[in-house]
Amino acid sequence: MEYTEKKLDAATGLLQSLVRIPSYTFNEEEIADFLESFLLERSSTLSPGYNVERIKNNLLLYSRGYSSERRTLLFCAHIDTVKESENYTFDPFCGALSDGRILGLGSNDDKGAATAAIFAFLYYMEMHGKMKINVVLALCAEEERGGENGITAVVGNLDKYGIKPDWAVVCEPTNLEAAVAERGLLVIDATATGISGHAAREEGVNALYIALDDIAILRGYRFGKTSPMMGNVKLSVTQINCGTAHNVIPDKCTFTIDIRPTEQYDNAEIVELLSRAVKSELKARNLKNKSSATPQGCLLAEWAEVSGVAKVVSPTTSDWGKISFPAMKIGPGKSERSHKADEFITVGELKGGMEKYIEIIDFINEREK
Repeated sequence: MEYTEKKLDAATGLLQSLVRIPSYTFNEEEIADFLESFLLERSSTLSPGYNVERIKNNLLLYSRGYSSERRTLLFCAHIDTVKESENYTFDPFCGALSDGRILGLGSNDDKGAATAAIFAFLYYMEMHGKMKINVVLALCAEEERGGENGITAVVGNLDKYGIKPDWAVVCEPTNLEAAVAERGLLVIDATATGISGHAAREEGVNALYIALDDIAILRGYRFGKTSPMMGNVKLSVTQINCGTAHNVIPDKCTFTIDIRPTEQYDNAEIVELLSRAVKSELKARNLKNKSSATPQGCLLAEWAEVSGVAKVVSPTTSDWGKISFPAMKIGPGKSERSHKADEFITVGELKGGMEKYIEIIDFINEREK
């Protein structure tokens, strides 16, 4: 594609700059400042140009020619990262270009996809006069920790700017496969309560044994409904904490349950079902990270069908679970590189992401009346 060939060096350079800016979750101010300046500068070269709205450390971009009479496609990507692994063999903030790879923390998750989405949005702006749809871009903070001041804050402000999305592309590393479903995330803190006593006299009621019995129940628990796309709900006990001394029967034992729901259950229903099965008290950290699926018949599903891309179920959660309009997750890079040492994305993958996002824009635009 001529546009991506022409812009690839600029996109590569931008991604290198983004990797060089540390942007741990809840500390995205510096990268938001950089992107705000970068994007405002480019808007001044275009007609009609676009607005760059700052919502905490999120950026919302939309054309100054935005029309509420046109349907709207939203791209959303996140600009925060997890902490780097201790096993890096190079500076995680180097942003170096080596053997066709852009190296560093966040290059794959999610600054590569964010960069591809930025240049797809700039393509839309260059083609604005020929477009029958609106394209909006949200660059979001706090995704890696599910913070309230990320995509939730952006969605909560859309009415303020008169923006009502009809579809969303969630930009995450999927190897450019179309994730048409995504498991939710439900984290439950469980507390088993017993009675303390002296171990030598076999006094008390051992909270650890109660917890172990409950964990055995949870290990064998099977949910009744199976998703045709995602299969069964996944449940794992991942942490346990108990005891104060070797000779004291513990009166409290806490453990953590990690659950990846399907669309067959809402999170509150899962908590209720499990609470009936065990003696421990179960408390969800939050109920907001729901499972998601691309509705059959919407234009995103149609694009995935006719484009020939592989359709997959994403095992990881994202900002998709916090939006209510039809969506699909797709982006350059590979999920298995995320949150690991020596993270990278290839220049070819970056280019492929730009091309796929532009392809989606053109597809939906062509089908609008």
